[in-house]
Amino acid sequence: MRLYIIIASLLFVQFTFAQEASDDSMSKIWSLEDCINYALENNITVKEASLNRSIAEVSYSKAKSSRLPNLFGSASQNFSSGNAIDPITSDYVTDQINSTNVGLNSSMTLFQGNQLNNEIKQNKLLFEQSVFQEEVEKNNISLNILETYLQALYSKESITIAVNNLEASEKEVIRAKQRLDVGTIALSDYTEAQSQAATNKYNVITAKNDYQQYIITLKQLLELSPMDELEIESVDENLDLVNLALNKTEVYNNALGILPEVKASELNIAVNEKELDIAKGGYLPTLTLSGSLGSGFTSINDDTFSNQFDFNFNQKLGLSLNIPIFNRNQTKAAVQTATINIEKAQIQKQTTEKEVYKKIETAYQNAVSAQEQVIASEASKIAAEQSYKLAQKKYELGDLSTTDLVISQNTFTNAQQNYLQAKYLNILYHQLLQFYQGNDIKL
Repeated sequence: MRLYIIIASLLFVQFTFAQEASDDSMSKIWSLEDCINYALENNITVKEASLNRSIAEVSYSKAKSSRLPNLFGSASQNFSSGNAIDPITSDYVTDQINSTNVGLNSSMTLFQGNQLNNEIKQNKLLFEQSVFQEEVEKNNISLNILETYLQALYSKESITIAVNNLEASEKEVIRAKQRLDVGTIALSDYTEAQSQAATNKYNVITAKNDYQQYIITLKQLLELSPMDELEIESVDENLDLVNLALNKTEVYNNALGILPEVKASELNIAVNEKELDIAKGGYLPTLTLSGSLGSGFTSINDDTFSNQFDFNFNQKLGLSLNIPIFNRNQTKAAVQTATINIEKAQIQKQTTEKEVYKKIETAYQNAVSAQEQVIASEASKIAAEQSYKLAQKKYELGDLSTTDLVISQNTFTNAQQNYLQAKYLNILYHQLLQFYQGNDIKL
């Protein structure tokens, strides 16, 4: 009974701890930095890139070991009857022969057109390239999270706008009903107010659905389960987003020096240059050192097993030179292919640099445009808000039709959405320019 009490107590403590941990996880509000850091540790695309880097590291280690000598052991037991050659004495006999052979064999490539050294250098370059490829995937995930996070925040604020519009339109339906009852408006005005309220309710549903869709996408980037709750942190309204002082040429030059995809494309040229060196090594001779130790026993000899092993013990050491004369143009074709691949790698590097420039040029122009849009849309929002408040007062006094009130509300709503869009685009492109300068993504 006492044992049962102890076990129950332990289970209760574990359950309580797990429940508290679950509550803490659900109550956590994720900042952009939290999302990025968590994704870099858990996203499967990043993990796959990390595994590719590990494979490249293993290949590099394997290449370095190719310069070492190999060593093989061998053992055989043979039985023959009738006319045969004794495998130990090489005598021709007619008898039953029981023989044993053991040996050690080793070989080492002394020279192979410098191909081994070039393969080691090439695998080192491939390993370094895989490190940059891993960084590329990390950057891609970080940028995807940035975009999805800001889209989620945009949708979240859109919900607030939609809810406020719905509440206002529901109040206007009540006022319209009162005015309809006393005969100051026509039925069409009342139904139009109802229609606007229904439209605003639909907009609330749509805004909430959009927000949930972005949250789902964000959870997938974070590799969270569908059951996990995810609440994101709002942006600081006082965030300084001044970009106009940046010089896009300087941003581009900085990006060429720090972006991993550019460095990976440069290494790709070096990898193919080493492939050319390896191919040219096929024109040169190969020199190999080999050696062996062995001994054996045969039943034809009446001597003991140990004495025969001692007597038959042999050692061999040799050099082998293989000179290529004609290999059906295989080496020539390999050299030509490697030369072409170098040109392709150079083109790929130019393409990568063009893509980087296009991204920076686009981000810079959009950042400038977004800042101007923020200023213009904020002024438009303020004016539309004042106009809508004035329209509400006129509507309450009976000096404005329902149609004009609906138009004023829609104008205000559009102005709010335009400001919201400009605000988050401004944040997005500001962060992109910071990223291309080597700065961390953070809000």
